[in-house]
Amino acid sequence: MRYGYFLSEPQGADAIGGLRDQITQAADEGFSSAWLSHIFGLDAITALTAAGVQAPPIELGTAVVPTYPRHPAALAQQAMTANAALGGRFALGIGLSHKVVIEDMFGYSFERPGRHMKEYLDILIPASRGEKVAYAGETLKAGIKLTTPGAGFPVLVAALGPRMLKLAGTVADGTVLWMTGPKTIAGHIAPTITAAAAEAGRPAPRIVCALPISVTDDPAGTVARANEIFSVYGRLPSYRAMLDREGADGPGDVAVVGDEDTVLAKLDELRRAGVTDFVGSVFANRDRTRSLLVGAAKG
Repeated sequence: MRYGYFLSEPQGADAIGGLRDQITQAADEGFSSAWLSHIFGLDAITALTAAGVQAPPIELGTAVVPTYPRHPAALAQQAMTANAALGGRFALGIGLSHKVVIEDMFGYSFERPGRHMKEYLDILIPASRGEKVAYAGETLKAGIKLTTPGAGFPVLVAALGPRMLKLAGTVADGTVLWMTGPKTIAGHIAPTITAAAAEAGRPAPRIVCALPISVTDDPAGTVARANEIFSVYGRLPSYRAMLDREGADGPGDVAVVGDEDTVLAKLDELRRAGVTDFVGSVFANRDRTRSLLVGAAKG
């Protein structure tokens, strides 16, 4: 299992410089990848590119860019440009986002999200390989061939439900998870996406699992803190479904929390569940937690 680090979004005028410093530290400490979310601050692809070209080589990924606001060919062009600038070190994580964001904030219909993602990938995947696309779906159309350098980066889909997992395994390179625990990965995520990839004759998919993590001698208090910090994810339907499947009351119950031995055991449980890349989102006891992750990353 590879280890990645979830970057925090710097604030202020030198946000890109702050991001560059985080990427540099992650690379120097032996992490295989660094990931940035795309919410309402920095544009994740642009920021990773601007910061990453100034940092040592390390895979840089988005976790994740919402699909609805960008035409898939436009996103392919942007991601190809990023991958060219980064020397082939870019990974594009995409996702549907949530109805409250897509409908209430952006004004797009969130109707039939599974159909949307299928049509999106039908354009994005070949376009990102530099292939000619001639496609007419129910909601998305494209007739285009990009000449952008940087073709061939991995595309990872934030897939949680059976349909999305089968789609990700069939046409994409894997999935990026959040708020999904080891029982759910072992019993639902890994077997579903892996079987779909095998049936399609594709390589075994990457399962990138991002979770909150903290090494602590006060697990109960730290779980309560995680429930407070990440409370919104316990209310969003897609994550709530994964928490329910895991038997978790709240986000804190899937956070990787405990002393060093406990956390290492939980990380090994994720590995055995099928996780190929663990991405730590450190939310408390940063120095102690980062020290453990650095040791795990170095093997």
